[in-house]
Formats: sequence, C-alpha cells, structure tokens
Amino acid sequence: MQVVNDFEQGSEEWAEFRKGKISGTILGDIYSKRGGRKMGFYQIIADKLGEDYDGENLMDRGLRLEDDAAKLFESKTGLKTEKAGICVSDFSSEIVNSPDRLIKEKGKYTQAVEIKCIGTARHLQAVIENKIPAEFESQMMQYFVVNDDLKVLHFVFYDPRIRSIPYHHFEVKRKDVEERIEFFKNYQIETLKEINELIEKLAF
Repeated sequence: MQVVNDFEQGSEEWAEFRKGKISGTILGDIYSKRGGRKMGFYQIIADKLGEDYDGENLMDRGLRLEDDAAKLFESKTGLKTEKAGICVSDFSSEIVNSPDRLIKEKGKYTQAVEIKCIGTARHLQAVIENKIPAEFESQMMQYFVVNDDLKVLHFVFYDPRIRSIPYHHFEVKRKDVEERIEFFKNYQIETLKEINELIEKLAF
C-alpha cells in the first residue's frame, strides 16, 4: 500500500486526486446486493469524461441549456417547436403538465419534447443503458395523460460537458405505452377523489 500525504483530507487537491477512483464512499454507491449498476458506476465515468463540475444549481443549469438543446433537436429532426406554459387536461382541471416544447401538426399538438440537462452521471446512464431512467416514467406518462392528441414524445438528454455524446434522443410512441397511460390517468383520478373527499370532511 502506498500512502499519499501530499494534501489534507477535504481539500480541493484531495478531492481532485479522488476523482474517477473507487474510494470506500464511492464503493457504497457502486455495489448492489441485487446486481445491476448504481449511480456511482456512471459517476466514475462522468468524472473521467466530463468537465469539472462548476457548482451550478442543476435547475438553473437545466433552464440555461434548454434553449440550446431545443435548437439542436430542431436542427437534427427538422421539426419546429413551440414553448408552452401549462397544459390542462380536458377531463380534469386538476391534472396538468408543463411541457418543455410542443409541436403542432394540422392544428393539434401531436408531438412534444421533454428536455433533460441533468448531471453528467444521469446523462451517461441514459446513453449507456440506451433507455429513459425509470425515475422519469411518471413525468413522461403525464404528457400523454394530459394531451389526448399526443402521438410521440421526444425525450432529449443534453450535456455539452460530455463532448463525445452531448445529445441523446429517445422517441416514445403512444401506441407503445397505452396501458401505462391508462394506469397513470386512473391513478390520478382516484387520488384526487380521495383527497377531495378528505378535504370535505376536514373543512368544518
């Protein structure tokens, strides 16, 4: 074993030396009793491939890069997108969605774009596994639940820090997720019903 005493624990130099290596802490983020890859696996790849994290808030970063990602999507697909605020479903004013971009065809919004400018590890997970991470399923389904005309959702991952693959694009077609759409729609209707019944009892 080699002992390196060139810097103090917790210092910037110490943190830099640890980047891309498996420490005891990182091992806990990699090892899974059930098998499969945990986020620590992708974080090591991100450390080796990505640029240094600049401390920018992830939400601020997402908003800053969204327009760049949308322009790149348009240039790659030839589709023209529109910004939108909030979309309200026809069957309930309490079930809504905030799309990143909408695409109109013959007067109806038949396509939409969800843009993810997230951390490099999450970006690489989507690229390497070539699928939308499970944590985004409900958000993805809400596009279809709220918009009955939606045929295709374009799910875009964008991170210019990963210079080899800054852009990754999935297409989710309504016909492929019909059962899940119905599940999430019914779940929300039943949940709101329960909530409103409780409010009636509590509003005395």
